[in-house]
Amino acid sequence: MNDKLLKAGLAAVAVVFPSIKLAGWLGDAEKRYAENRAAMASKPSEVPVAAMAEDQYCTPQLKGIVRRVASACGLVGSGGEGGRGCQPQTAQSVASLSGDDFNALFLPLAKRAHIIQFDPEVTELDDLAKTEIETAWADQRGASFFFVVARASTDGDAKKNEEYSAKRAQAVLAHLDARFHDPDLKKEVGLLWLGEGFAQLGPEFCGWQRSRAGAETPCTEKEINRSAFVAWIDCAI
Repeated sequence: MNDKLLKAGLAAVAVVFPSIKLAGWLGDAEKRYAENRAAMASKPSEVPVAAMAEDQYCTPQLKGIVRRVASACGLVGSGGEGGRGCQPQTAQSVASLSGDDFNALFLPLAKRAHIIQFDPEVTELDDLAKTEIETAWADQRGASFFFVVARASTDGDAKKNEEYSAKRAQAVLAHLDARFHDPDLKKEVGLLWLGEGFAQLGPEFCGWQRSRAGAETPCTEKEINRSAFVAWIDCAI
């Protein structure tokens, strides 16, 4: 009888001991995992990363717009020739959204995007604009697509304003080419010009990073729309 009890006790120990040991291993693993996460959080990453996780602002709508512009510019699907040959469709067909909804897509980029401002009926960049473009270009952080969305105010002739918008977008591209001589430029920059009839920016965009942020004259809605919005976007398209 005692032998049977002894054997049963040994069998129980044989079953329970590995379970206890496994629980100890799991506890140690969880502890190490927590310590590693804490250590990673305390050290800045040495790998360039985008401003925020893709799922925070790369909505299906934004991805669709970026893909359409990239396709029209030749950045995807046609050998990456793009750049100066970029001829996007009209804004409405590219965006497939209302103007307000289109602008709202970019709100999460408020701390990363830059607004390049122009004088009335002018498409040339001033020195402040050039500096702002270079600052935006330097803020790549692992992204692969530089988006340029040019606009015009509602002053004057609509057809002329569309021309101003297109030339402002091209001015950004031309400066990047002249300043950096990047051989991959045509594979990285997508242009979209909106003229005056679509996606006018509201005065709240005056608070964004912009080339004339330090100007003495107050920023108005018309001034903020004589502009080009520029930003690196890391959406997978």
